Amino acid sequence: MSLILNIDTAIDIAHISVAKDGELLAEILNTDPKKHGSFLQPAIQSLLKNAAILIHELDAIAVSAGPGSYTGLRVGMASAKGLCYALNKPLISISTLEILAFSAIWDTRNQAIHPSTLFCPMIDARRMEIFTALYDQNLQTVLAPCAMVLDDNSFANSLLKNHILFFGNGTKKWQPVCKNPNAIFMPVSNNSLAMSKLAGEKFEQKDFANLYYSEPLYLKEFFDNNTKN
Repeated sequence: MSLILNIDTAIDIAHISVAKDGELLAEILNTDPKKHGSFLQPAIQSLLKNAAILIHELDAIAVSAGPGSYTGLRVGMASAKGLCYALNKPLISISTLEILAFSAIWDTRNQAIHPSTLFCPMIDARRMEIFTALYDQNLQTVLAPCAMVLDDNSFANSLLKNHILFFGNGTKKWQPVCKNPNAIFMPVSNNSLAMSKLAGEKFEQKDFANLYYSEPLYLKEFFDNNTKN
C-alpha cells in the first residue's frame, strides 16, 4: 500500500497530484510557468484537503527531477525534500523525460504500434535547444538523456531504422524542421497519471533517492552540439 504526493514543476505545466497504489486520486494543474513557485504550497494544501488526506498519512513524496526549467526544478526539489524532512518520509526522484515517455506509452497502449517504434520526449531548452532521450515501448533507454541543438540531421540515424513518436513542448521547434516520414508527432496528456504509476513502482521496489544529496537533473553539463542520434 502506498499513498504518494507527486510534485512536478519541471516544465511549462505544473502538476501536483496524489495517488494510492499507483492510481491517480486527484490533481491540480498550473499553466503559468512564472507562478509555479507561488502555486506549489497552496496547491498541496488544497489538494490534500479536497482528497480528505492528512499530510502525515502520506507514505512518500515523489518529485519530477528534470531536466526542465531551472527555477521550476529548484522549487520542486526543495519543496519535496522539505516535506520529506519534516514528515520523515522517503523521497522518490523520477526523470521528467521518463514521465513524458511513459505518458506517451500509456496513451498509445491500445494502438497498433510497430515493435521497433521509439518514444522521444522533447523539453524546450530555449533557442533551438531541447532536452531529450529515446525509449523503447518498455521504457528502456535507447538514447540517454541529453541536451541537443536541433538541425536537419538530428535523429537521422535512429529514423533510418525506426518510427519515432515525438512529443513534449520541444516539438514546436522540431516539427517544422523534420521532414522524415518515420517521424510521428503527438500530444501527451497523462503526466500526473504516468508519474503516479512510476512513483508507485519505485515505492514498491523501495527505490528511494538519497534525501541529503538529491539534486535536480539539469543536463546542461552534457551539452553536445554534434549529437545526431
